[in-house]
Amino acid sequence: MTRTIETDYLIIGAGAMGMAFTDALIDHADVHVTLVDRRHAAGGHWHDAYPFVQLHQASVFYGVASTQLGTGEVQQTGPEAGLQVRARSPEIRTYYDDILQRRFVGSGRVKFLGGHQHIQRDGRQLVTSLVSGETVEVHARRRVVDATYLAPTIPATTPPPFGVAESVRVVSINDLARLDEAPSEFVIVGSGKTATDGIVWLLANGVPQDRIVWVRPRDPWMLNRAMVQPDPAVALGLAADTMSAAIGARSPEELFLNLEAVGVMMRIDREVVPTMAKAPTLGRWELELLRSIERVVRMGHVKHISEDEIVLERGSTPLLPGTLVVHCAASGLRYPPMVPIWGTDMIRLQTIRAGFPCFCAALAGLVEAIRDDDRDRNRLCPPNTLPDTPSNWAEMQFRGIQASRAYGAEPDIAAWANQCALNPARVTPVQAADPAVVAASKRLAGVAQSGLERMAALAGLSVEGR
Repeated sequence: MTRTIETDYLIIGAGAMGMAFTDALIDHADVHVTLVDRRHAAGGHWHDAYPFVQLHQASVFYGVASTQLGTGEVQQTGPEAGLQVRARSPEIRTYYDDILQRRFVGSGRVKFLGGHQHIQRDGRQLVTSLVSGETVEVHARRRVVDATYLAPTIPATTPPPFGVAESVRVVSINDLARLDEAPSEFVIVGSGKTATDGIVWLLANGVPQDRIVWVRPRDPWMLNRAMVQPDPAVALGLAADTMSAAIGARSPEELFLNLEAVGVMMRIDREVVPTMAKAPTLGRWELELLRSIERVVRMGHVKHISEDEIVLERGSTPLLPGTLVVHCAASGLRYPPMVPIWGTDMIRLQTIRAGFPCFCAALAGLVEAIRDDDRDRNRLCPPNTLPDTPSNWAEMQFRGIQASRAYGAEPDIAAWANQCALNPARVTPVQAADPAVVAASKRLAGVAQSGLERMAALAGLSVEGR
């Protein structure tokens, strides 16, 4: 007979969103949570990430609302002097372990079932230990929460999306730091943040740029990291620049060109207009390094790699002996259908504002705790899309602004958001009186409505509809 566990909330996934939701929920409601993850520790994909990975945004924007990640200090030296620190993988894993053990399990209000696989069968919530094989049923008195709905795909856990001959050496980016001999050349396959991190790391470790081939299926737009900082004057200025760029744009592509003109967006090749707009942040120093790579292959996605050539959608390129192919081609972001976060069967965590999934998950946890009606919860926290192209980046911005207006109109939620470090739009009462913040706020107010209407048109949406 299957043993049964009683709990208020069953939360599936102890990655960034599951941890942020749990933290906000137990901070604002007297409930018991059972947190389940197939990994044996909290932190999600950080346990599979490449060893030199680093947050691409300021540390304070990541983690859980109750406990700040890192010191929040501004870098005084190096290529990012003047910008806030960004945590590396070991610090992030240690942070999540502390939150899990000290704050969650230590409170007696959270039970963690690490190394367990969740299965829903005939309406029953079953979790099976990957060590003992025992299966238990979890009876959630209130809610089941799926915190894996947007779980990313990464090279370490995703096979290359192309065929490979047995004689060709292909590794994930994780293995770059484990090489026992230097390849004659490196072929980096991928267009996104993982690929750019790999190239920057190779150059920093002395690999000449002419030994690197970059197979770039799509050119990416990147967001200037200096424009995404925990400073309300910077955040409001970014919002004003974005709305102004939308007002003057006749197409999504022109929106991005306008953003580039004011220093918000960046592209690697000035002669190519990017079509990829996942838009992770990038430092200008990294941009200059990426621009040093001259051997760029633009023939679409890789279909197959044979002993002597790389076959792509629109042609082929030679593969020299002794070359190491580095797989950076996992999709990263996932794009499941947008569904109401509060569904009839479970809560499915998704982004709400534009980007910043930790804040979005914490916001959902807060709203679950302090609101009683699912229709009201879904009104305050509508799901948002994740970006891939200039058009759906505009859609993400539009939906995010609409959502921010909805939850920002609630005094209790607004008060919480303005003290939550995860919130990139946070403005504390003290900061609100700063002349730079006042000026940026006035500039945003002057373009907000017109920019919103134009952003909707660029995304093919209406201001009234979502």
